[in-house]
Amino acid sequence: MVTTLDVTMPGMDGFATARRIREFSSTYILMITGMAEEIDVVDGLTVGADDYLVKRFRPRELRTRIEAVLRRPRLRPDDTAVTPSGPATANFGPDALSHDGLRLDPATGNVTVDDEPVSLTRSEFDLMQTLMAAGRRVRSKADLVVALRGEDDVVAPYVNDADKRALEVHMANLRRKLGDNAAAPRFIETVRGVGYRMAAGN
Repeated sequence: MVTTLDVTMPGMDGFATARRIREFSSTYILMITGMAEEIDVVDGLTVGADDYLVKRFRPRELRTRIEAVLRRPRLRPDDTAVTPSGPATANFGPDALSHDGLRLDPATGNVTVDDEPVSLTRSEFDLMQTLMAAGRRVRSKADLVVALRGEDDVVAPYVNDADKRALEVHMANLRRKLGDNAAAPRFIETVRGVGYRMAAGN
């Protein structure tokens, strides 16, 4: 399911609405707005939006954005939020990924750091899963944008500067939730001018 929100809705604005939705649902959220400043994009993605589309746009672009998020795999058949459940050390299956105290289970949506549960948005979860699956192989920003859209099989997908900026916001939020330090990374290492990869670990 995709939920579209306008930032300047009457009553509760789009940012507050997205924040409230994220308390109980992992629906894909697409912000549609005329507010194009970088801080507006950052605010929209920080409260849990998966994509940010600035007016004026063509209907085909909106349809393409919606189709892109719908191609991304869902963690569960229901629409519950991507949050850990049960004891921190439980609910990890045989396909769970691990790295230096970080554990992530694609099947259950559970994420822990040193056995402490971490709650991620869907975009943050998908980004972390993509990086962990790649290990020490560097993934460029464009690669990660395409992966988040579920367009790995699309020939010559289009990625613009706004897409890369949105990825950087997701990355900053992810690092903050994991307690990771970009200057001395434990989990996610920035490869300057290229992209990101998992840190070497201990």
